[in-house]
Amino acid sequence: MFRSAILGVFLMIWSLGFSQETERDSILFPKDTAEDYYVRFEGDSILLSSIELDEVYIFGKLEFADKNERLRYLILRRKTLKVYPYAKMAAERLVELNDSLQHITKKRHQKKYTKKVQKYIEEEFSGELKKLTRTEGQILVKLIHRQTGETAFDLVKELRSGWRAFWYNTTASMFKISLKEEFRPEQVHEDYLIEDILQRAFSANQLVRQKSVLDYDYAQLTNKWKSKPTASKN
Repeated sequence: MFRSAILGVFLMIWSLGFSQETERDSILFPKDTAEDYYVRFEGDSILLSSIELDEVYIFGKLEFADKNERLRYLILRRKTLKVYPYAKMAAERLVELNDSLQHITKKRHQKKYTKKVQKYIEEEFSGELKKLTRTEGQILVKLIHRQTGETAFDLVKELRSGWRAFWYNTTASMFKISLKEEFRPEQVHEDYLIEDILQRAFSANQLVRQKSVLDYDYAQLTNKWKSKPTASKN
């Protein structure tokens, strides 16, 4: 029943809708002082006094209190890497839905479009989603909140009805999973570890980066959790 519940949540989210490298060309002439200069990139006629760069994180060495803690981290890492692509696709479908619905004015056509996409998603991905374990399903629920800013429960409620959301949440609760679960790396140590796993995977090109819509700073989180004793990381 849990697998059916998490599959139902994901299918409804899906049914919502269906670092560039630049070559430095030249450094132009000083302006008023020796420190002032402009740059121009190949194919671009605009002169720039500064270049906007992506954030770069310097990761510290992973440290564990014992072998059991290291094993728990590795298991969490494997599960996070497995389910993150589904959460990323869910967020992309939400954006696509909002864009698509702007061009579909009739509710009848909107429902027809939604059912068509849902059928496609079910045939294409239901087999994989049904294979998720309980813990993988809970991580997926958290990551959906990370990527969309809404809980899986609220997304179901918006798409269907409050009763349908209640039913899915009640069914999932039987397996100790909540569709109302949020991603809170500032308060929950496991959520911070998930964020750490994602950032390291983005940096290593193991996953395609998609920024979280939530408001938190990974570097600040790292400093916070490093300063806390291990016993409080629950």
